[in-house]
Amino acid sequence: MAKTTTATQKVQEYKDTLKTKAEDLILNGFPEKIVKLNELLETSLFVPLDLGSVHQKLNIPIPDPVHINSNSDHAASKKRKLDNAKSENEVNEVDVGTKVMLLTSGPVPCNSKLTELIGIVKPHIKELVADSNLLKMWVSFMIPKIEDGNNFGVSIQEDTLAEIQSVESEAAAFFDQISRYYVSRAKLISKVAKYPHIEDYRRSVQEMDEKEYLSLWLVLCEVRNRYSTLHDIVTKNIDKIKKPRSTNSVSLY
Repeated sequence: MAKTTTATQKVQEYKDTLKTKAEDLILNGFPEKIVKLNELLETSLFVPLDLGSVHQKLNIPIPDPVHINSNSDHAASKKRKLDNAKSENEVNEVDVGTKVMLLTSGPVPCNSKLTELIGIVKPHIKELVADSNLLKMWVSFMIPKIEDGNNFGVSIQEDTLAEIQSVESEAAAFFDQISRYYVSRAKLISKVAKYPHIEDYRRSVQEMDEKEYLSLWLVLCEVRNRYSTLHDIVTKNIDKIKKPRSTNSVSLY
């Protein structure tokens, strides 16, 4: 029985602490974050939004063209076919493995400019997810028990909660967008390594980097906008969120 009481007290302490943190976050934390994000968006990292500044030279040189003599090549092809036929009779099963492409100039690095920007943007996305989760629990704890009548304040709580959950889901999706960029760029790089003479593949890498640069700017704007929206909707309805039902009852007589 004592253990149950202690656990109940700890849960109640957790709820009280969460409510205090959430109210301070709304009234003080969110305005500070909005100002901070506005200042970041005005720095040289994002303004001017020069898409060409994110281009990075690929460490994949274009090899010299190979001149082939058609007659000698035809004779060599015949000789290879004969040699292959002989080897097939001698060897039944051979594990030849996978062909590996060698980049003679070394590894192809990530885009350093975008990697730096991603390192700046990701912590703000993580904070938005955490803050939305805290706010979601705060509103949930404020919802009174289900009963008939005077449900106007409760409907405001539910609408606010739905908005917070939407922001949390959108913020979490930003992480998936970043990871998809790295995977897609790696596939294009492999195409450039396989077909180094095709200029379109090289250009497509630059286009993808420009697109990601613009996407990171938009993501940071959206994070700022979500903080602004949540701050606005909660502060406008904070009285109904904290006390959804009126305690004053009007007498009939």
